[in-house]
Amino acid sequence: MIKKVLIANRGEIALRVIRTCKALGLKTVAVYSDEDYNSLHVKQATEAYHIGKAAPRESYLNQEKILDAILKSGADAIHPGYGFLSENSDFAQLCEDNKINFIGPSAASMDLCGDKMRCKAAMLKAKVPTVPGSPDLVKDVEEALDVANEIGYPVLLKSVYGGGGRGIRLVTSDKELREAYETVTGESIAAFGKSAILVEKFLEKIRHIEYQMARDKHGNAVHIFERECSIQRRNQKLIEQTPSPAVDQKTRDRVGELVVKAAEAVDYTNLGTAEFLRADNGDFYFIEINARLQVEHPITELVSGLDLVKLQLDIANGEPLPFKQKDLHMNGYAIECRINAEDTFLDFAPSTGPVPDVTIPSGPGVRCDTYLYPGCTVSPFYDSLMAKLVTWGQTFEESRVRMLNALNDFYIQGVETSIPLYKTILKAEEYKKGNLSTDFLKRYGIIDRLTEDIKSDQKQKQDAAIAGAIMHSEFFRSKVKSSHAPSHRWKSHMDRR
Repeated sequence: MIKKVLIANRGEIALRVIRTCKALGLKTVAVYSDEDYNSLHVKQATEAYHIGKAAPRESYLNQEKILDAILKSGADAIHPGYGFLSENSDFAQLCEDNKINFIGPSAASMDLCGDKMRCKAAMLKAKVPTVPGSPDLVKDVEEALDVANEIGYPVLLKSVYGGGGRGIRLVTSDKELREAYETVTGESIAAFGKSAILVEKFLEKIRHIEYQMARDKHGNAVHIFERECSIQRRNQKLIEQTPSPAVDQKTRDRVGELVVKAAEAVDYTNLGTAEFLRADNGDFYFIEINARLQVEHPITELVSGLDLVKLQLDIANGEPLPFKQKDLHMNGYAIECRINAEDTFLDFAPSTGPVPDVTIPSGPGVRCDTYLYPGCTVSPFYDSLMAKLVTWGQTFEESRVRMLNALNDFYIQGVETSIPLYKTILKAEEYKKGNLSTDFLKRYGIIDRLTEDIKSDQKQKQDAAIAGAIMHSEFFRSKVKSSHAPSHRWKSHMDRR
């Protein structure tokens, strides 16, 4: 049984895992780079080990240093969080070879999930529908052109080894495809050291809907409902919610059955996410399995009542799932906003530096997973995600209003944030009506609306400041005037004279 867990990560996800481990009475081991010496996850873990310089390749991506920390600490399990080594099958294999319980799928299953072409073939065999495209990897740009002309533009060029929006390009012509092919190949080699390209049909006005799945080591599998992740920029998720406004119970059950088939098709164990594109006609197409805990897992926790990190630990311990599909029920509505350190008006450029002060929102139905504290620093070496702000309500509207209030209460000094953008999105009628798609920002001119909202907000502040100055001036004049007038007592005394 797991007694001590090393968290091979940093920031809010490391804190999230530590929180559950503490509740279960498990010891925790943090690892940290030079940059994270004063980070909260280092302070909250039972013990901590320095693993290198700030650059990820010298610390959080350095498998040998992390393995050394595991062996020195005596940890018997490792939780990879998300990002970094969480979906690296070589690292999972390294853990298996050293008899360390990797809290996630097996190395073989992870390797299969990470290879988009092999995974797609496994889905087709299991009769899980996939997006039309090349039946295999394209060997060169000429073959990619042939496939694109056969299925029709627009198409997506995708690196098999990409992920999180990297290694993907939308092209609408032969000329664009030739240019993009070299770009995607170069990006994949730079990020993953290898490249393999496939071509898929681009589906317009699509929704990105994913399903949380869980499968134990005894072959029991369930889905834990869907998450709508359609509000994105450059294929990076910004806001997630559950349930999806496009999924009714009949659809939820139907696609959920496909999710279970997908987990079985790749012999998946532990928690993962099956991702789908929903076409405008309502058809669902499988795109990939994320073989890890997702950034947006808190919204599933809020509507299911489950602690998903605890569930991961239980499955890693060899315990069977404590429920069947019929035992799971959705309760209420949840929304998550990824609070990023980015400047929306500089093309979402990262914003880094000290955070002298911060106010974390709280209240009924409000949860904030974050590494922020007054005096911390947002590092230029790591992802821009600073916090995950999550709200729950009995209705979608209650959850939405709570989110708007929480965003208004969230104060982060020193860096630019995505908070103003989210307030504009949540106030948009299209969002309130559930008219979502992966091109939501562009389709509804959200950035232009944000500009107008900021101008309006500034004008209101200026008007309020002017009104305050006028009131202060009138009050001052009235005080001066009264100070020169005889008091009632003096006037009364004069009358008596």
